[in-house]
Amino acid sequence: MHTSKLIKDTPTDRIFLFVLYIFIGLAVLIVLYPLIYIISASVSSPLAVNSGKMWLWPVGFNLDGYKVILQYGDIWRGYMMTIFYTISGTMVSLFITIPCAYAISRRDFAGKKWFTNFMLITMFLSGGLIPTYLLVRNLGMLNTVWAIIIPNAVSVYNIIVTKSFFQSTIPWEMQEAAKVDGASDFQIFFRIVLPLSAPIIAVMALFYGVGQWNDYFNSLVYLQNKNLYPLQMVLRQILVLQDMQQGSATGSTISQSAAQAAFSKEQLVAVIKYGVMIVSSLPVIMVYPLLQRYFVKGVLIGSLKG
Repeated sequence: MHTSKLIKDTPTDRIFLFVLYIFIGLAVLIVLYPLIYIISASVSSPLAVNSGKMWLWPVGFNLDGYKVILQYGDIWRGYMMTIFYTISGTMVSLFITIPCAYAISRRDFAGKKWFTNFMLITMFLSGGLIPTYLLVRNLGMLNTVWAIIIPNAVSVYNIIVTKSFFQSTIPWEMQEAAKVDGASDFQIFFRIVLPLSAPIIAVMALFYGVGQWNDYFNSLVYLQNKNLYPLQMVLRQILVLQDMQQGSATGSTISQSAAQAAFSKEQLVAVIKYGVMIVSSLPVIMVYPLLQRYFVKGVLIGSLKG
């Protein structure tokens, strides 16, 4: 008869687990409370939000803030521009990152250490904002979609992560065997390397895509045409109340909605601020749970030596 001993926790172990659960609970609370508060505030009565009666759950369910946001035409144009920037920017980034990482991962690539070290220097030293702005202006990209796509097209960190994947996952012997069989470098890359690189391509697409979706600084610096503004820039304008202060269509819409709902303009603005946070974050929040495993895989790939 087979018997097994059960290892009992010592009092010290139980105390450690108790303290550990407390820290985990506090971490979850710190992370969840702002999210729950923003969601609740966006659908609560502006009076309850301004008076402080709403501190966790919605009070006086109200969707006037979302009505104003959805009536603002610039938001829909911003959505379309953000989708365009995210898709096109991600494709350009992958087009540069994947071949570059593969090149410096090959054992027979002459000067790969020099190129790698040169790229690593840029992670610690940069020209700064003003020289970058002057470069973008001199290249004729100022106030164009290229000013959003090109300056941040490549991340050296992503290149190093992709290089580590190629070196640790795709055997060099397989590539040598293909070359002995008469395959060219292009055939090896497109017929062997790329089909085996679906995980890292997915990881890099997610990294670049999320970065493009959340970016607003480049549009703040390089764009003046509001028709080219991404969603984050449009929402930023609403948050700082620039359009409202100038008496634009947004300000009149808010005043009209506030009058219909018996709220003051200032009270409705407070709810709109929380609403625009949800509008800008909702697509990423919905997609992230489906793609979380790729982010985890990307972190593991980045931990490999290369």
